[in-house]
Amino acid sequence: MAPQSSSHKPISLRTKLACKFTHALSRIKRERPTSSSFLSCSRRIKIAAYTAMAFSVGSRKSWSRALLYKLASPAGRRGLIRKRRFGVKKRKYLTVMSRADKLRRVVPGCRNMDFCSLLEETADYITCLATQVKVMRSVVDLLSA
Repeated sequence: MAPQSSSHKPISLRTKLACKFTHALSRIKRERPTSSSFLSCSRRIKIAAYTAMAFSVGSRKSWSRALLYKLASPAGRRGLIRKRRFGVKKRKYLTVMSRADKLRRVVPGCRNMDFCSLLEETADYITCLATQVKVMRSVVDLLSA
């Protein structure tokens, strides 16, 4: 028996991410108190962007599972938002880290991964980050027009 052709096209990552991100933005706008600061609002938008990205990919990738796990707890959400310190030089490491070790620290959920899997996860993570930037630019262009 031949498989039936489906009239449904698979939804692209960009479409999924755009839907989830705009839904999160509208929820932030509804729930926002009148006295919220710019910093608080920007943190909520950043968390919404990470959440939309992780949910649009689902749990099939290690980095998305790690983000979803971090987003599930308030302590994990605080870890996602790092405060920037200007004018403070970072201490040099006593040992030189390999490039793979540096990459493991940047990509969520890849600390104990072999090199080939690390490269696959990194490529997927970069693709999703690039898509997230495109979606956010589209939202800004739409709202500024």
